Amino acid sequence: MAEPIRYQTAPAGFTEWGALLTLLQDAFAYMDGRIDPPSSLKALDAAALQAKAGRETLIVAHEGDTLVGCGFVDLRPDCAYLGKLAVADAWRRRGVARGIVEAAAALARAAGRPVLELQTRVELVENHRSFEALGFVTVARTAHPGFDRPTSLTMRRPL
Repeated sequence: MAEPIRYQTAPAGFTEWGALLTLLQDAFAYMDGRIDPPSSLKALDAAALQAKAGRETLIVAHEGDTLVGCGFVDLRPDCAYLGKLAVADAWRRRGVARGIVEAAAALARAAGRPVLELQTRVELVENHRSFEALGFVTVARTAHPGFDRPTSLTMRRPL
């Protein structure tokens, strides 16, 4: 029988930076050729992820010793922003993303933020549906610099 998924917020002594990068790269690979501009993940390496975790709060999900999901929470003045939410393919549709979102929501509440916010690309309609099922609603459409059309949706979940 599989072990229960374990969620950790700001895990002390976390050292799996290479595995975290691989998880993100694998989880975001389906976006290649679908989104324009390409994901900012392309510019990150393990050291950049470690630095990001120094500025934001890392949430990780493990099944046993296997890293199966992650997200980063940036506490902003008006919200908690959840970015780089990823779940390994083999663990999708098992509630891992929901667990990470709930951990992010708990962090946001503890910090006094009224909403959890994220962004998703306009082309990734399956993500829009998944985030809506997790309680998020679209509040804005934005364009990356140099684009004359919306490239991202901003979604918020009241807490």
